[in-house]
Amino acid sequence: MARPPSRRPGYDRKAQYGLFAGYVVAVSGAGVGLLLVIVAMFDPTGFAAIRSASGEITRPISATLRQLVSGVGTIDEQIVAYFRAGSQNVGLRRQVDANRTRLIEAAAIEQENIRLKKLLKLVEDEEDEVVAARLISSSSSSTRRFARLNAGRSQGVYPGMPVRAPEGLIGRVQTAGPNTADVLLLSDSQSIVPVRRAKDNIAAICTGQDDGSLEIRSLNAGNNPFKPGDIMVTSGTGGLYRPNIPVAIIVRVDGDKALAAPLANPARVEAVIVQRPYEATVTRPDPVAPEAPAAVNDSGPVAP
Repeated sequence: MARPPSRRPGYDRKAQYGLFAGYVVAVSGAGVGLLLVIVAMFDPTGFAAIRSASGEITRPISATLRQLVSGVGTIDEQIVAYFRAGSQNVGLRRQVDANRTRLIEAAAIEQENIRLKKLLKLVEDEEDEVVAARLISSSSSSTRRFARLNAGRSQGVYPGMPVRAPEGLIGRVQTAGPNTADVLLLSDSQSIVPVRRAKDNIAAICTGQDDGSLEIRSLNAGNNPFKPGDIMVTSGTGGLYRPNIPVAIIVRVDGDKALAAPLANPARVEAVIVQRPYEATVTRPDPVAPEAPAAVNDSGPVAP
């Protein structure tokens, strides 16, 4: 014969204890509730004190349960935010890249405006300016140092004309075509420029080294008065380059010569001006008129 599906509590001592404990808790809860009702009816002040004390006792449990309920309630939002974070990060990266590109373009435009303002001021100040142009290319690896100018004979550019930038001297025009010209840079070994030290007018000769650097030699043999940091400018000796154009800064002294770097780097300079060759004027003393001979009479010479 099959066993009944359920067993009576009387056959299981543990079940009996559980059932008894349930009765006890139910009766105790009912008693406590009845007691609280009686206290609330006959002693409201005491009931308020009991309620306050029970609130203080159960506050940590209530706060924990509240946080747990809030966390469970926002699980779906957190899951959605987690899956959306990837696409949001991609969008933010794209925005950062776009902003970085705009910042780089703005910085480049700012530098270009600074160069153009310097060039504009230079053009306004120079009276022998022929044309303002741009360097469209330069030879950085060949044995000769040339740069290409986007102006030629049609714009009034001819061989021998100096070319300078706001930062300083670039070189001189070597050959000129209809609309382009080749500029012999200062760093070419065929470039020789008379210079002087800006602070005390010590004369020297500046020669290119074909490697982007310049060699400065004093006109006084056996004496090298130059020091790193000295600024060299054109002296105007011999014509061609007008005086006081910045040329180079000395970076190292080597025996009786000094090595310098051009102040105007053709690789960084774009806008330049072409000038007419400088002609040094020589001041000659005015001729002195011959004195008239004194008149002579019988009594002696008479002043004219």
